[in-house]
Amino acid sequence: MTVTQTETVTAKKCAVFLDGEFAFVLYKGELRKYGIKEEEELPPDVYAEIMHVLLPHRARLRCMNLLQARPYTRKQLLDKLRQGRYPESVMENALAYVESFGYLDDAAYARSYVEDHLETRSLRRIEEDLARRGVDRETIRQAVEEVQEQEGEQNEERMIRRLLERRNYDPSEADYKEKQRMQAFLYRKGFSPEKIRQAMDC
Repeated sequence: MTVTQTETVTAKKCAVFLDGEFAFVLYKGELRKYGIKEEEELPPDVYAEIMHVLLPHRARLRCMNLLQARPYTRKQLLDKLRQGRYPESVMENALAYVESFGYLDDAAYARSYVEDHLETRSLRRIEEDLARRGVDRETIRQAVEEVQEQEGEQNEERMIRRLLERRNYDPSEADYKEKQRMQAFLYRKGFSPEKIRQAMDC
């Protein structure tokens, strides 16, 4: 394998291209450590160390540090690693590592998300939010069913009225502009126009 290009990514990092194809990103100090220079051969043992030791260790640490701050779905964590331009095999290795310890679990993430938002957002909005985070539809469905079995089914009209009360909305005093603003707010929460109209007495 020939190092055909090294491209500065940040003040401290460079992208390395092998045989004309992007391979990985290293710190500039690592380029010096491994003797990586343009138009020179990259020894197989050096390539193996970078791909199977250095980068997997770095990607695992990146995942662990992110997960210490807050929960992530698999897709969200994969997106974070892609921002760091890790090779696909390295990213999959890192995700498998954190999954093996139970630190990454889309089903648990979905259940927790449903529990946290069941009283403030419509099911449609919750499902859309989870889908955008990369949770598959079947996992979302199971999470909703499990939470509703424990906490009861969602009552959208009651939720809407509670939100209106919190915002001190009075239908007898609200003008057209205020009603429109409130309807838009509730629609963004994922409630259906019919339920919104019923709850607002429009």
